[in-house]
Amino acid sequence: MVCGDRDGILGPVTATVDRLQVGALPLAPKNPLPIRQVLKAARELHTGLTLLSEAGGPVTRFVPLPKFLAPALVLVSSPSGVRDVLGRADGLTERCLIHQEVRNVAGDNLFVLLNKEWAPRRRALQPVFTRHNVDGFGGHMTQAAQTFADHWREVGDIDLDAECRRLAMRSLGRSILGVDVNEFGDDIAQNMHVASTYATDRALRPVRAPRWLPTPSRRRARAAVATMRRVTRDILQACRADPTRDAPLVHALIAATDPDTGRTLSDDDICGELLIFMLSGHDTTATMLTYALWQLGHHPDMQDRVAAEVAEIGDRELTPHDVPRLAYTAQVLNESLRLCPPAAGVGRLALSDIEVDGYRVEAGTIVAVAISALHRDPALWDRPQVFDPDRFSPENSANRARWQFIPFAAGPRSCIGEHFAMLVSTLALATIVRTVRVGSTDKDFPLESPCTTVAKGPIPARVDARR
Repeated sequence: MVCGDRDGILGPVTATVDRLQVGALPLAPKNPLPIRQVLKAARELHTGLTLLSEAGGPVTRFVPLPKFLAPALVLVSSPSGVRDVLGRADGLTERCLIHQEVRNVAGDNLFVLLNKEWAPRRRALQPVFTRHNVDGFGGHMTQAAQTFADHWREVGDIDLDAECRRLAMRSLGRSILGVDVNEFGDDIAQNMHVASTYATDRALRPVRAPRWLPTPSRRRARAAVATMRRVTRDILQACRADPTRDAPLVHALIAATDPDTGRTLSDDDICGELLIFMLSGHDTTATMLTYALWQLGHHPDMQDRVAAEVAEIGDRELTPHDVPRLAYTAQVLNESLRLCPPAAGVGRLALSDIEVDGYRVEAGTIVAVAISALHRDPALWDRPQVFDPDRFSPENSANRARWQFIPFAAGPRSCIGEHFAMLVSTLALATIVRTVRVGSTDKDFPLESPCTTVAKGPIPARVDARR
């Protein structure tokens, strides 16, 4: 969905800046950190991008190798700089290396397509993700969350990460794909992790092996994608054979057409979109829910506030229509997304010299938006390391710049599944908290960034009945 400036504070970039004007601008200052620290930070994006931004400022440049060997990289972490990169409507930025690597291993999908190919695909998919359709997709989350919460109440001690991953996979299976993934959900999650880790690892290497070289990691990634594609193709064929099958996303993709050309999606197109939606939808929902529950497990007063909000709705099963009444629950999730965004950063390739926050970025440069650094910048956020859902209350959000909080990226190529992720996570968090009381047993929440940001290792918690 196209994200503009909600408050008119920083508008989108809609026209090409005069080349002479851009040419007169200075290059972004070089980052002062030694290359060894830079490479280490690049391997730990969830913390590394903040370190790099603190050392070099809101727009900072890296030239690790001569240009004929590797492109320069500019890291951006200011709202105006983010606008200049992600808000462009002039076609002067393009997908970068990470997208090429994902496309090479997983095939075409909305996430990786180049601008020219992306536009008709987006036109075809946009109606699929209207709020009306997404409300229909998200209806099964409450049932799944209730089943898991009842089970947690019985067992007591759980791993929040493992349990929320199973919950997210079951919800995706039932509400989106029309299948029960209990038998193979863990296998799908593991295959997604293998494929995404391989693509990210290649993108971050200064020197990469040729793609045709059959390395062990490449073979594992190819096998993982092949397994997931078999699952998506089987689901698609079952839906084509039975139009009444309860798989709303699959049927919506089958019916999707480009409104300008009337062109439908091929079976390969549909399988590619299902694959990337399983990956991004699973990781995003699972990690957002895990982190929110872990934080609430350390803040029982906030947890009780969520429970009280849900109690006002009553004991009946929650539906998507209840989400507007779960305002504080949504604030908890937004604060979780601020501190633990689905992606630590997003990248673009400058196709021409462009202006970014008063600096010139040369053609061929990779421009990385440091979302994790932006969300923790003390110049933008009061006590940025503190978990405080009230910072997202209507009164505290009223004057916040559009480009200051971008958990799902922003601009023309923002995440098309943002509303779905927020809908199902809100329903799940509310259902769980009104059923059980979660107590977090570990002080830290370790993270890793194979592609999206995920928990690294178990997140133990103690669960007791709330009523």
